[in-house]
Amino acid sequence: MPRPLGELEDAVMTRVWQWNRPVTVREVLEDLQQERSIAYTTVMTVMDNLHQKGWVRREVDGRAYRYTAVSTRAAYSAALMNEAWAQSDNPAAALVAFFGMMSQDQREALNDAIRLVQRDDNPLPAPPEEAGRDKGADGSEAQER
Repeated sequence: MPRPLGELEDAVMTRVWQWNRPVTVREVLEDLQQERSIAYTTVMTVMDNLHQKGWVRREVDGRAYRYTAVSTRAAYSAALMNEAWAQSDNPAAALVAFFGMMSQDQREALNDAIRLVQRDDNPLPAPPEEAGRDKGADGSEAQER
């Protein structure tokens, strides 16, 4: 899991994710300048750092690069949540506390997500302690061969 993005890295990646197309440093700079005073070289350095960290890929376009996100914001958010959860000494309690902080809209989104992954055509993977065990027709564990 990569470490969380810094404030400026997040501002740059937000644009890359929102635009969902290859972007130049100049495009990101011009959009960022609507909110803050920032130099071209600063944005160029941040985008190069994001490339070195594996957040974006880049292709040469004339004398510049075009940058494209390697993954989505949703995947980034999921990785952050997973990392935070994995750090807990009591994952079940952490989940209960997290669910307690959720708004009604967030709980509905969670329920929607659970329904999506539990569809018959997309079952949840078996827990690690059950992975690799064969099940008989009646659902009982088959003897190891």
